[in-house]
Amino acid sequence: MFALIDCNNFYASCERVFQPHLNEKPIVILSNNDGCVIARSNEAKALGIPMGAPAFKFKEVFQKNKVEIFSSNFTLYGDMSNRVMSIISRFVPDLEIYSIDEAFLRFNGFTEDEADNKCKEIISTVWKWTGIPVSIGLAPTKSLAKIANRIAKKSPDIPKGFYSINNNKKRLEALGKISTGDIWGIGLQNEKKLSNINVKSGIDFINLPDQWVKKNMSIIGLKLKKELEGSPTLDIEETKIEKKSIATTRSFESDISSLEDLIERITTYSVVASKKLRNQKSECNMICVFIRSNPFKNNNERYHYSLTGSLPFSTNSSIEISKFAVKLLKKIYSKNKSYKKAGIILMGLSPESNHQFSLFDRDIEKQKKLMESIDTIDTKYGLYKVRLASQDQKRIWKMKRQKLSRNYTTEIDEILIVK
Repeated sequence: MFALIDCNNFYASCERVFQPHLNEKPIVILSNNDGCVIARSNEAKALGIPMGAPAFKFKEVFQKNKVEIFSSNFTLYGDMSNRVMSIISRFVPDLEIYSIDEAFLRFNGFTEDEADNKCKEIISTVWKWTGIPVSIGLAPTKSLAKIANRIAKKSPDIPKGFYSINNNKKRLEALGKISTGDIWGIGLQNEKKLSNINVKSGIDFINLPDQWVKKNMSIIGLKLKKELEGSPTLDIEETKIEKKSIATTRSFESDISSLEDLIERITTYSVVASKKLRNQKSECNMICVFIRSNPFKNNNERYHYSLTGSLPFSTNSSIEISKFAVKLLKKIYSKNKSYKKAGIILMGLSPESNHQFSLFDRDIEKQKKLMESIDTIDTKYGLYKVRLASQDQKRIWKMKRQKLSRNYTTEIDEILIVK
């Protein structure tokens, strides 16, 4: 049996753990620079606030309904996620962390009753130890576990946030009630294909001939069909898959037009992306840099410039990567224009253990030791204590986060004080 555990309204729940007066109040979490809604509590959903809602357009709705607004605090959410996943791993060894608030479990060697009881124990333990409410769906396959979890979360008559699709009757009943667009793995394009032949529900989908599914939705669609029929084709992913590319992009609090400011931004993004690269022990040999205008401008005033270049050697050095990134930026920069967003994407990643030395390598061992020292300082004393000379030493660039909550679990001077 497979289970999917999902934290309910995770970002909002994290805020409520340390501010219990927010319970039963509408909450929205905003994206970087407080741009748009990326998470909502059930109370906010009931008010009709959609995902992706621009904050400035819904300002009156927020005020009228006394909606609690928070800037995204990914430091807090990430730490709470680690705590939840750590607790889950105590109960079942076969664990696949699917996202910041979701994980698949595999119950090998458990009877049906043992698996049920274990899921219920996980729910109560996570709640007791972290204050985060979770729901669990249990089923013979991962795809059916997704559907079971959906039932556990959305059905008010389901006790304690747990539902098990443990027989054929429940499986057919669940597939009859779910639309194809809500099935994990269908996707928008396949949903349109299915709609064109009047396939609306999960039952309609599994009644299609295998040949049609394979021809129109590839082997992946056929595997999904088998999963929904109760035959496992997807297993727990136990191997760590490294990223194929690493991106660091940010919108600015206000428009930027000077080249010097853009150079400082791209340099800082290069440092951040290089650190991510070193954390997964990889190197890159290609860089893409882009700058763009405010997307809310009129169509004829929008512009987007990008340029990709190959490095003469693979590296994960912040010095080398920022140097090449700034060269690309200077080639695409245009005077008399203002920019709202910029970013850097590192591509052509390979393990640093496979580094191919060349005549272009410059002081690679010295730079490697230097980067190790900087990373050690960052870990011990906090990020950006050591900066490159091309970064503004006096300016601390920050996103617009006017509603940011405290880092209750990661900063000693921001923990709760009990009186």
